Amino acid sequence: MQEIFDIVDEADLVIGRASRTEVHGNPALIHRVAHVLVFNTGGSLYVQKRADSKDVQPGKWDTSVGGHLDAGEDYLEAAIREMREEIGISSVTPRRLYRYRRRNDYESEMVTTFLVRWDGAISVDPEEISEGRFWMLDEIDAADPAIFTPNFLEELERYRKWVTTTQ
Repeated sequence: MQEIFDIVDEADLVIGRASRTEVHGNPALIHRVAHVLVFNTGGSLYVQKRADSKDVQPGKWDTSVGGHLDAGEDYLEAAIREMREEIGISSVTPRRLYRYRRRNDYESEMVTTFLVRWDGAISVDPEEISEGRFWMLDEIDAADPAIFTPNFLEELERYRKWVTTTQ
């Protein structure tokens, strides 16, 4: 079954719908995405390694949770659904942090990022994630950036700016 996404304008207002295959490869079509940064109480960030079967950035380390909004779904609903589907977290409500538009040669996304503190078990969906673990932020900084998705590195930079402006 083909996934259908809402298409939005620069103000994040819905202006139509398109399939996943239509939006991937066409940066003129802005679609919605929810990201969740999952930190444990020790300050480590959960990072997932994308399955080799993924159509975008296969085999690279990425944001804790991320996924497209289904047509008609809001950002919080998608964040909760994606946490449950990707890493098995379902008993916590994520906190909304910020929103931004991300555009590259392949796609355009309107992204809302959420935060969760979690020390419980994580159960990955092997269709989506080949492995995952908690990383200290200095471990991420010391690693070869080529092992991460560009989106994750940008997300981490946005998060760090958010932390410095809200504290």
